[in-house]
Amino acid sequence: MTATTTHFTGIRTVSIPVDDQDAALRFYTGTLGFTLLRDNPTPGGGRWIELAPGGDNAIVTLEPAAPQVTRGAIGIRFTTADADAAHQALLAAGVDADEILRWPGVPAMFAFRDPDGNAFSITETS
Repeated sequence: MTATTTHFTGIRTVSIPVDDQDAALRFYTGTLGFTLLRDNPTPGGGRWIELAPGGDNAIVTLEPAAPQVTRGAIGIRFTTADADAAHQALLAAGVDADEILRWPGVPAMFAFRDPDGNAFSITETS
């Protein structure tokens, strides 16, 4: 296999399909504590909403879901310094979260879902 030149320099955003952008924005900023970076109208009545989950370069967008979109695991693993504290905080806020998984040699992690049924996980980095 030979290396090829790429013009890709990284990933800017990961889009999350939501049914109600206002409700999703309240959940992601109020419950999960994400920072609102941008909320601008788009043609057709939607909005371009960008959020930052932490201090890195990753951005998530809350986009109107297409009709018949299937909800489930999106494959985003957020990070935390303390899985136990994050788990307790999400449960206290009423978030649908699974038990923390603890496997030898693997960081503690757990899955959770947003109000639209999109599934994510959070993994401890320490």
